[in-house]
Amino acid sequence: MTRLHLHPEAHLVERIGWLRAAVLGANDGIVSTASLIVGVAAAAATPNDVLLAGVAGLVAGAMSMAAGEYVSVSSQSDTEQADLARERKELSESPEFELNELADIYVKRGVDPALATQVARQLMDRDALGVHSREELGISEITTARPIEAALTSAATFSVGAAMPLLMVIVSPANVLVPVVSAASLVFLALLGAVSAIAGGANIVRGTARVTFWGALAMAVTAGIGRLFGAVV
Repeated sequence: MTRLHLHPEAHLVERIGWLRAAVLGANDGIVSTASLIVGVAAAAATPNDVLLAGVAGLVAGAMSMAAGEYVSVSSQSDTEQADLARERKELSESPEFELNELADIYVKRGVDPALATQVARQLMDRDALGVHSREELGISEITTARPIEAALTSAATFSVGAAMPLLMVIVSPANVLVPVVSAASLVFLALLGAVSAIAGGANIVRGTARVTFWGALAMAVTAGIGRLFGAVV
């Protein structure tokens, strides 16, 4: 048994599919719901109106995230399947050309031409479509599109993220609702940035600052608009 079998490696890139959808959903849930709450509250609405708007935003946002992720990732999946179908046809009609094409890829990476041809032939004998999808098209098991996984992950994490500012509406006094929701949401965003950075092996400070900054900007803009329209009304 080789050392690779005894010590299998777990790469962070394997998380990229669900992690992207999870971070996007949670971030959007916190930012959009907090911004909606702050904007409505700044327009001098009652706490019940603010809570109702927040709940409506949660439900609509979760469904929108699920539908959007499913449609966009399905489009990616359709493109991948179309490329694979074309590659399968080319392998059937022109196997020698595809062999030379694969060998040329390895030569460009620095492999000796004779060895590149030998490696390409052995790999194609084992799984021609699989090796061409990886080397020529860049499609692998890790990066392949998973529409249902992306949709469910985004909807679930959006709901969790949106529930956080909604909870602040319930526990906050009406006269300090805007600053409490804003401050708590920024804390939630900072935690999300830190957790996602840790999960993805990225810089924690950079990830936290990036998420918090854009969340603060979104809430500030909507609060300003809400106050402006509230004053006009």
